[in-house]
Amino acid sequence: MATDLPALAPERVTHRGRGTALIVLASVCFGSSGTIAKPAMLAGLSPEQVAAARIGLAALVLVAAAAVFRPRLLKVRRREWPLLIGYGLLGVAGVQLCYFVAAGRLPVGVAILLEFTSPVLIALWTRLRGTKLPGLMWGGIALAMIGLALVARVWDGLSLDAVGLLAGLGSAVCSAGYFLLGEHGATTGDPLGLVTWGMLVGAIVVCAVAPPWTLPAAVLDAPAELGPWHPPVWALLIAVALFSTVLAYTLGTSALRHLPASVASVVGLLEPLVATATAWALLGESLSWLQVLGAVILLGGAAVVQNVHSRQSAQEQLGVAQASPASAP
Repeated sequence: MATDLPALAPERVTHRGRGTALIVLASVCFGSSGTIAKPAMLAGLSPEQVAAARIGLAALVLVAAAAVFRPRLLKVRRREWPLLIGYGLLGVAGVQLCYFVAAGRLPVGVAILLEFTSPVLIALWTRLRGTKLPGLMWGGIALAMIGLALVARVWDGLSLDAVGLLAGLGSAVCSAGYFLLGEHGATTGDPLGLVTWGMLVGAIVVCAVAPPWTLPAAVLDAPAELGPWHPPVWALLIAVALFSTVLAYTLGTSALRHLPASVASVVGLLEPLVATATAWALLGESLSWLQVLGAVILLGGAAVVQNVHSRQSAQEQLGVAQASPASAP
């Protein structure tokens, strides 16, 4: 790889509304992955095989698109490799593999709740690094976590498995890494380059766990049930790779150019809400009134965090504006 090229980092122009819209769209794309992929698993593929196909196809699409339209994204300086490898290991491969292990040993609702405790970890990390978060923001995070617990129905078949618990906590750490490393990469370089290389690193790891050549051809051609449609399994894998991976990661990482990780991760809690709603609409899975209540509480918590961040940004901009005349010669 080239080591003598200057950094090609686009100028950062933040826009809170744009960032919020991007992370909401990313949550919709991420949240649809389970609904799209589940029929493929019911047809005979393992979760690891679906993850390998999803990330592997996404990596191929991203690398090919970059090579044709933006080849400069494939040129990486030596000092950029730690960020790209960390993002790929944590934000791509780690989240997928840890979640699948947790879901295999714990109730799915508990596994989801453990993964999406990442906003708390991000808030703690932010606090440890010297940035004080308002008490109201902590309250919004807590409110969103309560809503998430209701949406995930964590009380259904609750059981404790040490390996599953550790894997669930690992998925939370990896999810926090996705937001924190994504924020750093998106604000110092090109988000699409970060996603492309991160996806390639993640694909190498996940495909080592579930090699693509182990995918059974008979299952790939079999019809699956997705609401009123009966697409072949291979079509679902392509859909989850393009919509729920390529588009989701690109939108989510681009949002981190405009929103801090502590805010984006709370808005990202919409993902399990979207997953529950799409599973109810397309797969016929039940949706209780408690889950609806949890959705309202979750959205309320996310709105509180967004509102606090908006006021903080306005105060910071006002402070800069007031300080400028004083500093002028």
